[in-house]
Amino acid sequence: MTAHILVVDDDPVQRRLLKAAVESQGHVAHLAEDGEAGLAYFRQHKSEISVVLLDLMMPGVSGLDFLVAIGGQEADVPVIVQTGQGGIDTVVHAMRAGAFDFVVKPVSPERIASAIANALRVEQRDAKARPARRSRTGAVHFSDIISASPAMTRVIDLSRRAAQSNIPVVLEGESGVGKEMVARAIQAGSDRASRPFVTVNCAAIPPNMVESILFGHEKGSFPGAAERHIGKFAEADGGTLFLDEIGELPLDTQVKLLRAVQEGEIEVIGARQTQKVNVRLISATNKDLIEEVKAGRFREDLYYRLNVFPITIPALRRRKEDIPFLARAFTERFSAEQRLARTLTLSAGALALLTAFDWPGNIRQLENAIYRAVILAEGTDLTEADFPQIVAQIPGGLSQDKFLAGAVGGESLIDQSAARNTDRPELAFIDRLPAPRADEPRPVALDNVIVSIDETGNVRQLAEIEEELIRFALKFYRGQMSQVARKLGIGRSTLYRKLKDYGIDPDNPQKHAA
Repeated sequence: MTAHILVVDDDPVQRRLLKAAVESQGHVAHLAEDGEAGLAYFRQHKSEISVVLLDLMMPGVSGLDFLVAIGGQEADVPVIVQTGQGGIDTVVHAMRAGAFDFVVKPVSPERIASAIANALRVEQRDAKARPARRSRTGAVHFSDIISASPAMTRVIDLSRRAAQSNIPVVLEGESGVGKEMVARAIQAGSDRASRPFVTVNCAAIPPNMVESILFGHEKGSFPGAAERHIGKFAEADGGTLFLDEIGELPLDTQVKLLRAVQEGEIEVIGARQTQKVNVRLISATNKDLIEEVKAGRFREDLYYRLNVFPITIPALRRRKEDIPFLARAFTERFSAEQRLARTLTLSAGALALLTAFDWPGNIRQLENAIYRAVILAEGTDLTEADFPQIVAQIPGGLSQDKFLAGAVGGESLIDQSAARNTDRPELAFIDRLPAPRADEPRPVALDNVIVSIDETGNVRQLAEIEEELIRFALKFYRGQMSQVARKLGIGRSTLYRKLKDYGIDPDNPQKHAA
């Protein structure tokens, strides 16, 4: 589908790059050299514009002014904001003002294409183009995985490739990041799509029952075995077996699992002969398996048999671009499930709050928070007030009233905006916006100092300076690994290796490992 995209940017080089990125996707680009020109064009051709690509920092009419002038979150056209600052405070400010999505400069053509595609899918004036839902059969396809971040785009790309073969896959990531959904999408995209998909939560099985549940047992094979039991491997024969939390398997069971993986046969308890099975194995873990191997809790030979095609699914705090899309999709789904008269919507302030939060429980926690909010909602919009438990956990201990009317330099944004917008009725919308968070400022210039001489007057070792620079970059770019690696001029794999070498925690770069 060809769409008309309005590009508003005061940088002529950036306009040309965005024009090329838009046209490479088969869309039509309309260029505006600043916010004022963009606003004039938008008002004149609103019915033609499907998406707006908007620079946030422009002289005169800024990106924020543009958003407010067209109606913020109430606008019919989704706006993708570009910002040269990667701080979450900037993102929150843009989301409060009604931005549909955001990208951080420098932005790749692929990221722009993904952002536009997502915006077109959920364009508010096209009721048919909503985020994909899971089919009634329960099958999950790659198109059902909501992603706007480069990190998840990479995950989906790797998963699509894995689906084309029977290679063993290990999905790594924290609890709640969506490992089972990715596993189901791999199954649905493979030639085993019509075959069984069997899941086993290894952490939930009593140790004395693991072998029986996985491989089955014959009647009378042990006390209490009153009936013959078909194990999960036999259930999944011809299809896919998903072993969740595989790091919890007892060592003695790992031996039999290794045989099943290597030989394609299982030993049923009490049976005289082994049984051949044709199973595609997908494992998942929230542990560092190589550390489990070193600690003697996981067999090394099994590790190398399973870890042929590892895919790491990043935590939700590492891909905040996905939060608005996930939040909208959950709100729509739960509104339908509760059979509400009309689908609830998320206010700009609520989206900003959800984007600001780090979600230690990842997607599962976000889903539960929205489910609770939908159940208890009294109006047609979900606002910050519908997420009191999240507001209470914002870093710095912000209470709800402070979040709604926070202060910057002793004066709330509402007061500041009211003072400057009294003569501009078209900007009155900003008076209703919550203030941006002020508890997490970007590093000041004094932080940007790396001493080259130690206390003895000698030049410091290169490794010490490198470690210090990496810690500073992690803090400066708020832990955005792709941007940290790009700005340091190294690959992501090299960055991760150096983090491990120096014992740096990406979530707390100032903390030294014990």
